[in-house]
Amino acid sequence: MIIPVILSGGAGTRLWPVSREDHPKPFMRLPGGQTLLEKTYLRAASLIAEGGEIVTVTNREHYFESRDHFASTKLGHHQARFLLEPQGRNTASALAVAALVLAEEQGDDAVMVVMAADHLIHDLPGFKVATEQAVALARQGYLVTYGIRPTAPETGFGYIEAGEGLDERGGCRVLRFVEKPDQVTAQEYLESGCFLWNSGMFCFTTGGLISQLQEHAPELLELARACVAQSPRSTGANSQMHELHAQSFAAMPDISIDYALMERSAKVAVVPGIFDWNDIGSWTALRDLVACDAEQNRAQCDAIFIDSRNTFVQSQGRLVATVGVDNLIVVETADAVLVAHADRAQEVRQVAKRLKLQNHQAYRLHRTVSRPWGTYTVLEEGPRFKIKRIVVKPGAALSLQMHHHRSEHWIVVQGMAKVVNGGETRLINTNESTFIPAGHQHRLENPGVIDLMMIEVQSGEYLGEDDIVRFEDQYGRVQ
Repeated sequence: MIIPVILSGGAGTRLWPVSREDHPKPFMRLPGGQTLLEKTYLRAASLIAEGGEIVTVTNREHYFESRDHFASTKLGHHQARFLLEPQGRNTASALAVAALVLAEEQGDDAVMVVMAADHLIHDLPGFKVATEQAVALARQGYLVTYGIRPTAPETGFGYIEAGEGLDERGGCRVLRFVEKPDQVTAQEYLESGCFLWNSGMFCFTTGGLISQLQEHAPELLELARACVAQSPRSTGANSQMHELHAQSFAAMPDISIDYALMERSAKVAVVPGIFDWNDIGSWTALRDLVACDAEQNRAQCDAIFIDSRNTFVQSQGRLVATVGVDNLIVVETADAVLVAHADRAQEVRQVAKRLKLQNHQAYRLHRTVSRPWGTYTVLEEGPRFKIKRIVVKPGAALSLQMHHHRSEHWIVVQGMAKVVNGGETRLINTNESTFIPAGHQHRLENPGVIDLMMIEVQSGEYLGEDDIVRFEDQYGRVQ
């Protein structure tokens, strides 16, 4: 029994302005159209037979979008399980909870193959070979990590020093884990041939992980047991959802599995990954996925380069032109533009950090925001008014809700809307409209088979998204 476990957390702040708190890096679309999370689901599915289970550990707020990405991969013949965190508590807590849940149902011999949702691997056969090697060592009782053979003196990755050989294919005991080194040290590691990049991917049996946690992190394990005992589970078609208990999960330590266990245990092994691996950790990593012209310029949009070299541009709609520039990264979204020197791409995280300190919306949200029922896009806003485009998926419905401070005017431009307005329910066709006064309970539903699209004009003294009182909701958002 092999069970892929996908860790889908983190804000990906080095990839701002595309990656944001409510739309993190796993949801970013790559050249070719698929997201990182979709590619990870397909990679996980390549390891297991039809009907096998794929586990995703993610934030509660990202459940519906994650579920949509799973559905878009057409993996309906696989089982999906979601462990939903009320807040991020790092990888040790996530994996302890996952191991306990899976051991309870699948036994101590079930093998967890842990992968991150924001890694990119093209060589699936090579990844599968390394995983077969890792599974064999995991069944011997080892906690196995995947090491990547370094190709350069990289200072942005942690390293693993390999020791005694454990099999004929290069599996070794781990002597030590090393933090991100400086340039000189990284060059020494590369030349020694004894060090591998720490990929952050793991393989172990549920029983092996629980046993080692009991020995080296017993308090964390007990807190995980308490959390699982208080976390309800719901079952749907081809999926299960565990909503982790907020208070008991918050009591768990914010620590990585490396610090909590891997650096302490004497039963840690590493298998060398001969496959390609990219953690898409910055705009330069994403830039390198795009084909270049003769001057090493790359574009993910309609672009014109005049006397420009080594420059990458990405836009979500606008034409971008550069003149007389070198080694730049330019990224445009509907509400923000990033211009950075490529050599300082790692420092983009400082922009996101500053925005968060200022409580600026551009840290958290895009102009287009995903919701369980579809999306809304802010088209225009000013004092006392806001205009949105709302798209509701077939069969989906917004909550039955009320606003204290704003009224809304809805104009249907595609499809048909079923509207509850006060005590009245009516159908509104394309090119028809309705008015929702402040204080009226109302609900919008799409009873059709195509997307419902409408324009919403809000007016009032306060237009914040927190002016919503929900009375009923099919997505569990009523407090």
